[in-house]
Amino acid sequence: MNDKEKVKIATRVSVVSILLNIFLCLSKITAGLIGKSTAIIADGIHSMSDVFSTIIVIIGIKLSTKPADKEHPYGHEKLEPITAKLLSAILFLTGIFICKSSITTIITKNYMIPSKITAYIALLSVVLKEWMYLYTMKNAKIINSTSLKADAFHHKSDALSSITTLIGIIGSRLKYPILDPIASLFLCIFIFNISIKIYKSSIKQLIDHCADSETLDLIEKKTLSIPGVKRLDDLKTRMHGSKLYVDIEISVDKDLSTEKAHFIAEKVHNEIELCDVDIIHCMVHVNPYYYD
Repeated sequence: MNDKEKVKIATRVSVVSILLNIFLCLSKITAGLIGKSTAIIADGIHSMSDVFSTIIVIIGIKLSTKPADKEHPYGHEKLEPITAKLLSAILFLTGIFICKSSITTIITKNYMIPSKITAYIALLSVVLKEWMYLYTMKNAKIINSTSLKADAFHHKSDALSSITTLIGIIGSRLKYPILDPIASLFLCIFIFNISIKIYKSSIKQLIDHCADSETLDLIEKKTLSIPGVKRLDDLKTRMHGSKLYVDIEISVDKDLSTEKAHFIAEKVHNEIELCDVDIIHCMVHVNPYYYD
């Protein structure tokens, strides 16, 4: 799949997310103001942050798929985890805002009993957000997009937080009004947790973190299966955005001609780049193999 197709899929998914989040944002805040629920107003503000974060995802994916140029010979893939870090920061700040508002309500005991409409809106949010998670994650895996996966997990946290909101509203209507702001505090836990996960994932891609053990095993087995490779001397991998760079040192028979040794190295290079869609480049160094 080429970069143009990836951007097309990511843009389509993001537009769907933006439209649904705008609908949920307006529905929640309106229902919260009319129905007197701080929890669903907080959830509505959360949905508002989703709109801005999805816009960041679109920008990040478009920038990261720009072809390599003179100033950026290794491409622009690392721009995507940078935008994922911005998404993480937005989520964290949103959590702080909601947390502060909820604590203030509990301290001042300024409780209000939510109306039925708030419960219906919260239930609708649970259903829509779960669908958005499944839809976004499916497409994120197709194009292997870190920021789109982050956005999918964002939708998942929204679905869980809306469940918490729904419980708080129902509890408040059952004569326990403190449950509404408490539900908002639990919502903050979901937000903080997902923002930290996104941040850690983006950091790994920015500091040249190695591939996972399964990928390393795959590369090693593929290399040693190629005729003429006597030994795998060294294997290094590094994340470059959502892509992977591989550096390999192999040993071949010391008596082989330069041409034949080069042929084996080229075979290794091609096979490694084909064995995993995440591998963007493989560099092979050849050492002479001396028999014991």
